[in-house]
Amino acid sequence: MEERNNLYPIFLKVKNLEVLIVGGGNVAEEKLTFLLKSSPDANVTMVAPMYRPNTVALAKKFGITMVTKKYHRRYLKKKHIVIATTDQPVVNEKVYHDCRKRSILVNVADNPPYCDFYMGGIVTKGNVKVAISTNGKSPTTAKRLRQFFEEVIPDNIDDLVKNLNEYRKTIKGDFEQKVETLNEFTKGLIEKKEVEHD
Repeated sequence: MEERNNLYPIFLKVKNLEVLIVGGGNVAEEKLTFLLKSSPDANVTMVAPMYRPNTVALAKKFGITMVTKKYHRRYLKKKHIVIATTDQPVVNEKVYHDCRKRSILVNVADNPPYCDFYMGGIVTKGNVKVAISTNGKSPTTAKRLRQFFEEVIPDNIDDLVKNLNEYRKTIKGDFEQKVETLNEFTKGLIEKKEVEHD
């Protein structure tokens, strides 16, 4: 039987949530960069005995709280999402088990069995955001797909979204009639060009 991706994609308002990144090395910086690129208003705390200079600079720029100490489960208090990025598997696995006991969503970098979620490839064009997942199998493929979608999704897609939102407000009728009108109006966006055969 063919394997399929059973992950459920959601778009989190991380401005309203508390995120903890455990670690201060290259992977921590990568995860922080990824998170802030998509959500510059994210509430993030980092805990690590030491940080790379670039990580410190990035954290200061975005007002990230940095705790210069070793991980302890007390840092999980009031956290909703945790990302473990240390180069010590024992610490990362402790973070995972501590989070599971407290029903906190956790991602241990590069360790799929210890992840409740993955951080996939993301394409953002104004209000339009596309998230890409390879089920944790190939981050490189997700990266290439992200580059592909960044090229094929037109830059003016945001204007279309805003205009359709304004148009939606003017449509009369109940919910079903509005959906039908919008479906008809936007049908041309995805119609495939017919290929002429000789």
